[in-house]
Amino acid sequence: MEKKNEMNKALYLDYTQPIEKRVEDLVARMTLDEKISQLLNDAPEIDRLKIPKYNWWNECLHGVGFSGTATVFPQAIGLAATWNTQLMGQVATAISDEARAKHHEAVRKNQRKIFQGLTFWSPNINIFRDPRWGRGQETYGEDPYLTSRMGVIFIKGLQGNDPKYLKLVATPKHYVAYSGLESERHHFDAKISQKDLYETYIPAFKACIQEGKAFSIMGAYNRVNGEPCCGSKLLLEDILRKKWNFDGYVVSDCGAISDIFKFHKVVVSPEEAVAMALNGGCDLFCCIGIGTKRSKRIVWDWIKGAVEKALLTEDIIDKSIKRLFNARFRLGMFDPPEIVPYAQIPLEVNDCEKHKDLARKAARESIVLLKNENNILPLNKNIKSIAIIGPNADNLDVLLGNYNGIPSKYTTPLQGIKNVASPETEVYYAKGCPLKEKSTDGFNEAIEISKKSDVVIMVLGISPRIESEEGQAVESDLRGDRIHLNLPEIQEELLKEIHNIGKPIILILTSGSALSVNFAKENIPAIIETWYPGEEGGTALVDVIFGDYNPAGRLPVTFYKSINQIPGFRDYSMVGRTYRYFKDEPLFSFGFGLSYTKFKYSNLQISPSKVKIDEKITISADIENIGDRLGDEVVQLYLNKGSISSEAPIRELQSFKRITLKKGERKTVSFILLPEQFSIFNENGEQIIQPGEIFITVGGCQPGYSDTNINIVEGKFDII
Repeated sequence: MEKKNEMNKALYLDYTQPIEKRVEDLVARMTLDEKISQLLNDAPEIDRLKIPKYNWWNECLHGVGFSGTATVFPQAIGLAATWNTQLMGQVATAISDEARAKHHEAVRKNQRKIFQGLTFWSPNINIFRDPRWGRGQETYGEDPYLTSRMGVIFIKGLQGNDPKYLKLVATPKHYVAYSGLESERHHFDAKISQKDLYETYIPAFKACIQEGKAFSIMGAYNRVNGEPCCGSKLLLEDILRKKWNFDGYVVSDCGAISDIFKFHKVVVSPEEAVAMALNGGCDLFCCIGIGTKRSKRIVWDWIKGAVEKALLTEDIIDKSIKRLFNARFRLGMFDPPEIVPYAQIPLEVNDCEKHKDLARKAARESIVLLKNENNILPLNKNIKSIAIIGPNADNLDVLLGNYNGIPSKYTTPLQGIKNVASPETEVYYAKGCPLKEKSTDGFNEAIEISKKSDVVIMVLGISPRIESEEGQAVESDLRGDRIHLNLPEIQEELLKEIHNIGKPIILILTSGSALSVNFAKENIPAIIETWYPGEEGGTALVDVIFGDYNPAGRLPVTFYKSINQIPGFRDYSMVGRTYRYFKDEPLFSFGFGLSYTKFKYSNLQISPSKVKIDEKITISADIENIGDRLGDEVVQLYLNKGSISSEAPIRELQSFKRITLKKGERKTVSFILLPEQFSIFNENGEQIIQPGEIFITVGGCQPGYSDTNINIVEGKFDII
């Protein structure tokens, strides 16, 4: 009875008290052994303190993942292709609604397993610097600015806007420079210049912490310039906590702590590894991946051993424990559900019709029209016959991508076309060939249906079976990565065979990354990139094919003609990489995408035309829809600072806005640029502003890649 009365009086259980005081009170009551147990992702119950079991690992990259039925939105790379931050916020809000509903349903059933918590290891904001990387599909593309804008709004949608409680905890990952060979991820050292580190690899993380207010961040497997990311004083203390004032917690990637001594070999014992991580600023260890069912106990022993060997102090452990419980208190886990606003979200919100509609909208906006020769698209729904061919035409894998949930319903391209085509239209289907295996057994059937059809729709490309995380892509050449950017050889062969028949072909591409479809660009009249478009991907695709929706997606990555155009995979220098430093001609440029209508840009205004280094600048332009139908335009603003520094990028995206214009409608779009957007990074990684001339381009694509001279306006201003 005395113990019960004492617990009733415990300050940390009093929800009227400030969270900081509650955390202090709770941690003061814990033993060292209890504290150590809470440093692991699968944290056990501490019954005497009324601390329930909690697993910190959950995923929601493009929908709640690995937790049964949930709405599956387009893969992250597809969301980036929408270039629509407002839409991204809506998607993130829907995801967090479903996440909260699922969590509280699990708690009601006393289930506290992996993928049932409120701390989510999303988004992936690594820069997609090399198109061979299998996990690039999880990112927002190759550009730091686009990645920052998408990441910030996604995090805000996940974490909510309540002044006291967090809706979820978002965890941008993998900090930092994680985009190397998947087969080497546990031991590689990313050697990066200070300029590239601060100009390219870090900005999105900075934005997500300072603007997005992400309450967690995940350290990467790799080293950066010799230091393991999960034990780097530079990254975790000097930059993250001191420069950016981060007050949340750091979690390791799974097994990354054992990598410090096993593979990086920067220390010789596991005790030294956990001490390096905790002393360096990592607070929570994901233990999965050590290779034993006893991994949790093993890591506990390592931490206890580090304390006993005086490599680690209890004061350091207390810092981490306080950060972790601060998050749990802010999520409302120790408060009555009725006072936590997000605890009232009903389970019925999961997989609801409103979210399905949003998934369809997101998929529509993600689709990029790459080619439309002689306006072959959109098709007439009353066309007499259609041949649908390809291994990805009726394949669930290419809708879902990776890190996905399970949709209750889904629509493949094949089913979508059948649903929409006129009842009088003959729809023929043949798989044609396997995804990658070199078998021509299905060629004859594909050729036969092509010959008797008015148009051929071929659904080709790759899938998460070819590109994905280490060990997940069962048909990958490099344990998740690719060795080239071409279509699989058997698919390219099938495409050429069908092309020889002479029927018009609409090529639908599925992928999470760039494809070098050189033959298609030269010979196929229409090309559409769909990414991995989510559960409503097939519906969204036919909306575009038959003209119920006018496509306006834009590429978040450069499509190269060949892998020979870019440096080696292990080279982390940005020289020659991405549109910012690529000097050759791409197949399709970053920011590129066509429409069924046309837009005219005019009246570029820059105010002031001479700006002091601490002043803002306002830029505006008029955009008019001069085509014959309603459509969206993605207005893109690029800066060229080459006259200030020869080491500056060729051009840099510094603002964008997606707008809708009716036929004949004109709008003025304005942007405000901040002084830091005029800056350059020197070889020491210092961000500086220097006097000089800066060139501006505002348009529907990058300068130099326009198919018409009316969709770009250019100007300049001086920094004085």
